Amino acid sequence: MTYVVAVRAMCEFTARRGDLDLRFTPAPTSLEGMAGHATVAGRRASGYESEITLTGTHRGLTVRGRADGYDPAANRLEEVKTHRGDLERMPANHRALHWAQALVYGHLLCRARGLADLTVVLVYFDIGSQKEVLLTQTHSARDLEVFFVEHCERFLDWAVQEEAHRAARNAALGALQFPHGAFRSGQRELAVSVYRSARDGKPLMAQAPTGIGKTLATIFPLLKACAADQIDRVFFLTAKTPGRALALDAIETLNGGAARLPLRTLELVARDKACEHPDKACNGESCPLARGFYDRLDDARSTALAGLNLSRGAVREAALAHEVCPYYLAQELARWADVVVGDYNYYYDSSAMLYALTQINQWRVGVLVDEAHNLLDRARRMYTASLDQAAFRLARKTAPAPLRKPLERLQREWNAVKRAQTGTYQVYTDVPGKLLSAAQNLIGAVTDQLAEAPLSIDEASLRFFFDAMHFVALAEQFGEHSIFDVTLATDRYAPRDKTSATLCVRNVIPAPFLAPRYAAARTTVMFSGTLNPHHFYRDTLGLPGETQWLDVEGPFRAEQLQVRVAGNVSTRWRDRERSLVPIVDLIAQQYSAQPGNYLGFLSSFEYLQRVVALMRERHPELPVWEQEQGMDEAARDAFLARFRTANQGVGFAVLGGAFSEGVDLAGEQLIGAFIATLGLPQMNEVNEQMRRTMDLKFGNGYDYMYLYPGLQKVVQAAGRVIRTEQDRGVVHLIDDRYRRPEVRRLLPRWWEVH
Repeated sequence: MTYVVAVRAMCEFTARRGDLDLRFTPAPTSLEGMAGHATVAGRRASGYESEITLTGTHRGLTVRGRADGYDPAANRLEEVKTHRGDLERMPANHRALHWAQALVYGHLLCRARGLADLTVVLVYFDIGSQKEVLLTQTHSARDLEVFFVEHCERFLDWAVQEEAHRAARNAALGALQFPHGAFRSGQRELAVSVYRSARDGKPLMAQAPTGIGKTLATIFPLLKACAADQIDRVFFLTAKTPGRALALDAIETLNGGAARLPLRTLELVARDKACEHPDKACNGESCPLARGFYDRLDDARSTALAGLNLSRGAVREAALAHEVCPYYLAQELARWADVVVGDYNYYYDSSAMLYALTQINQWRVGVLVDEAHNLLDRARRMYTASLDQAAFRLARKTAPAPLRKPLERLQREWNAVKRAQTGTYQVYTDVPGKLLSAAQNLIGAVTDQLAEAPLSIDEASLRFFFDAMHFVALAEQFGEHSIFDVTLATDRYAPRDKTSATLCVRNVIPAPFLAPRYAAARTTVMFSGTLNPHHFYRDTLGLPGETQWLDVEGPFRAEQLQVRVAGNVSTRWRDRERSLVPIVDLIAQQYSAQPGNYLGFLSSFEYLQRVVALMRERHPELPVWEQEQGMDEAARDAFLARFRTANQGVGFAVLGGAFSEGVDLAGEQLIGAFIATLGLPQMNEVNEQMRRTMDLKFGNGYDYMYLYPGLQKVVQAAGRVIRTEQDRGVVHLIDDRYRRPEVRRLLPRWWEVH
């Protein structure tokens, strides 16, 4: 057996005990941590060695990592840990984990250098005070070897099991056949390209139409790449719950009959959906499932992994059987799963767990990004932060005394920006230095306060301070990819000061934030039915120049779909009133000629409501139902259920909303769609500034900000009509701009537009 594990990963497995405790404790950022390590190293004498790569083996187990520092003259190994506040508040189980790592590094260094003994030091460096606390132990090489062997032995049973699982997995995946007798049209081409991307270690963008089985065609080849030892595991990332369900269904299809694949498939869900005690805090003093979490984790993990199927329900069952938190058990299982299915944020957010695990463990991962056209807007939100002055004032009212001066300083700078503003919306070339300095000063004071008195700040104020931390982190990385803007609004909480200024670091181009994620993966496959034009997504999402492009020819034929342009109607804002009657009459005419189920898409709820009201007035015999704002899951299901019954009529929805993609209404469930808009984002001050930003970067700001995103929504919505090779239907594109060549070029090639 040969099994490789990082020092940190092994010690986290063998040395963690006690409660799960998620109470916020101020921790240095990664940049502060690196700066702290550099400061400590800079204080050492000449000859001091930093970042020493070490490797050791025991009975087929290879343990590797990098020790922080070694002073040959003093024969002293140092493990540096940065922190904030009173060191005495650090939980004992954290200290035990730190010592375990230090002593393992000590053994590896003794073996590498032939040392007879060694002084091992834990260096705790306080980011705030810049002071060091040194905890020192001296050990013989023999003692360190005994410690190393003891922890390796604790890990070995698990490692043997893991190696056996990996061998069985790879053997089964090597023999795995495609579950259907033959590939669909275009499906083989996609699968081959995905496999080659893993083999060659290059990213891939694939545009492939609905109906060819994209999910299966991307998962299957990456599992074959696992069998060939080209990647270690697969992350399937989705924007919405239906995509997650499709991935899990595809793996069930691969499992086939009774003999299930030895494949661990983990479903990650949001904390609010997995929490058993939403009224309790995540610590052992409050929640019974956090109390003794790490003491019971080993048994809970073994129970869960024995079942292979790590769906939300299966993980919950295993967790409750051992009285541990289901959500955090799932987080732990991510370390041992072969396939992880979850939201984009688990890999692409600034604090993404799967990305962090990939880096720490040096995994070779294959990342599948489902419906990748959604990643642009999602990533923009991940790397955007705003601060609301009304929320600031509420936080200020309840803040403890030590925060008053930092809060007053921030208020002064905030108000100075507001007073200098000439309009309700203004863009700045940078975050004002004094404002940023005041926000940084407040964050430092808040972290010190929480370090000294963790319960002294109420929950509402904490939410504002967390927003401030996110704001500061993005402001410190400010560049041409983002804009800083200030919006003035009426503040109902401050009658003497009628306006409130919202500060926003607004991401426009996520590329610089996402690029390291691609670099960390063996391959990233972006796939969708709408990635046209591909240079738009490559540029904005930051995919490297070596990214392969595949445009899969679909199975659909032009005669399956009638695409008609209503070129005598304008849906522009100034023409809305005149457009209502033509839209309503066109829909009624189509329904009269061919009764059935249709979807009508409008650009806004207000527009939708006016069309529906006029439809009921002019054509009361035609059944209609409509999407409403803020529909919950049950209401959305009820909306779609109307299509799956024998009833016929027109359902109206907002383009780009819940019903314009990810909805599968095959056959007679949906025979047509009316799209009364180009889907262009609203032209307002924010979007215009984003257009200017992209114009400076790419020289094509209007298309990048308005045209490409708009037509992507149109094509997605139209794609609800033809779902299989047997479907027939009609799409009415209602706007005179659909006659323009630059618009026509963005429509699917297989369409014949009349």
